Amino acid sequence: MTATPGLGATRLASPDLLRSVFRRHAAGVAVITARGDAGPVGFTATSLTSVSADPPMLSFGIGTGASSWPAVSESGHVGVHILGEHQQDLAATFARSGADRFGPATRWREGPEGVPVLDDVSAWLVCRVVARVPAGDHRIVLAEVVLGDPTGPGRPLLYHQGRFHGLGD
Repeated sequence: MTATPGLGATRLASPDLLRSVFRRHAAGVAVITARGDAGPVGFTATSLTSVSADPPMLSFGIGTGASSWPAVSESGHVGVHILGEHQQDLAATFARSGADRFGPATRWREGPEGVPVLDDVSAWLVCRVVARVPAGDHRIVLAEVVLGDPTGPGRPLLYHQGRFHGLGD
């Protein structure tokens, strides 16, 4: 491959290139939860995507090396929580490896289908997992919405340049 004039610092494809590009992509922040054999599990996700309106379906990515993957790989249902800008600490807790994600600082309850439902989020859904599609070192989970609540408080939390941010006007 040769450099094309005017393309600046063009680089060959690599994991670092992909990470560098996506750090420039602002994304909404969600927490995905599931019931595991040893208790609730969850992780922060910025890969949440609406897939279909009829039936209502969404997708998210999860690394097969993630601590939550064993439970998500077996669960029939997951919780999807849209975080508000007031929940930067919660997002950081669920993003941190080894954190006590469901400890005293996290307010939650058991919801429908035994899915952990986080309190005070902007919106939440309980979804039935319909597929787990291999995608490199991740799986893309397709899930059909069963029920939810879009009426929680707050403006959306965003992730950009490796940090959590509120939505600017």
